[in-house]
Amino acid sequence: MNNKQLLRQPVINIKNLNHFFGQGELRKQVLFNINLKIDRGEIVLMTGPSGSGKTTLLTLISGLRSPQSGSCKILGKELCGASSAELVKARRNNGYIFQAHNLHFSLTARQNVQMGLEVQGKYSRKEMRDRATAMLKEVGLGDRVDYYPDKLSGGQKQRVAIARALVSHPAIILADEPTAALDSKSGRDVVNIMQKLAREQGSTILLVTHDDRILDIADRIIHMEDGNLVNNSMTQKAA
Repeated sequence: MNNKQLLRQPVINIKNLNHFFGQGELRKQVLFNINLKIDRGEIVLMTGPSGSGKTTLLTLISGLRSPQSGSCKILGKELCGASSAELVKARRNNGYIFQAHNLHFSLTARQNVQMGLEVQGKYSRKEMRDRATAMLKEVGLGDRVDYYPDKLSGGQKQRVAIARALVSHPAIILADEPTAALDSKSGRDVVNIMQKLAREQGSTILLVTHDDRILDIADRIIHMEDGNLVNNSMTQKAA
């Protein structure tokens, strides 16, 4: 498949996806017949109550879990039945942002961001340092590159996490409740940064949220309940 064909097809293309936890009598279905397409450059927000399957779906799309039944094509690659090595390769196309920023407290902001490049295995130490510094400037932390996380506010830590996720210019950005632990202003700031940088890089965003204050950034909002995708609609802005 050539690059032009890849550009035309959905970045995320899920068909009849089912997923189960446990074995034998304890086996429980948690996702039911999920069908979802997300195009290149789209910003899609996923809402729904706790326990509805949002995070599970996100981990399957990301390659952190192996899909069990149906089809889960990410950037044209089928992840259902993929080997561990294929899942590792697929994960390199993604940037991750989670509610808990998951920074290493023994590393500076720049060193934390460099970790987003180290997994790629193709940059020199100087290139990683320069790229990490530039990305921290992009998120407004150019004067905090040598600060350790315990010297940063909650919003600043989440900015470092965003920089780490975006520094490799990933095709897909996956975010799980990135504003949940932030106040209103900090939450708005971090999603605005995500939106701006993703647009500039041509990345696709799939963001799980309970935060009604950020729904306006979406091109489309999807809603899950009890493991089912029950709504998949364009926002008024995009319509």
